[in-house]
Amino acid sequence: MYEPIRTKSVHSTMAGTTSDFPHRSREEELDIQLAGHLAALLAVTDELRSAAPSADLDEAAERLAEQVARLRGGVTPVRMSVAPAGTDLTTLHERAHALAGRALVVAASRADTAAAILSAERMDAHREALEPRELASR
Repeated sequence: MYEPIRTKSVHSTMAGTTSDFPHRSREEELDIQLAGHLAALLAVTDELRSAAPSADLDEAAERLAEQVARLRGGVTPVRMSVAPAGTDLTTLHERAHALAGRALVVAASRADTAAAILSAERMDAHREALEPRELASR
């Protein structure tokens, strides 16, 4: 009554073919996320250093670069040499504070103490940099 199917079905499960694409562990994914957040924070820190040089920002940039290199298996991050013209310091500090917060969340979920401490320190530093401006604008 019914003719048997002679061709392979186009509807197949992935049950037996899991090696078709690379898999990463949760820790590897968190490493990638954390390195990305810290690299973005490093870029903003370099912009701030270019616009308003300070020893604190120099030290922070070096520590951030070390952490990014550690998370990327020794590959050093690309650094910014000159900030774009018309850079607003308040906006940069706000962006850096947000990026440090994201890095802190990922570092905490990954249990990376060094990155978490560095992220928290950078959040505090950028918040302090914003406070005098907030008080002056009131």
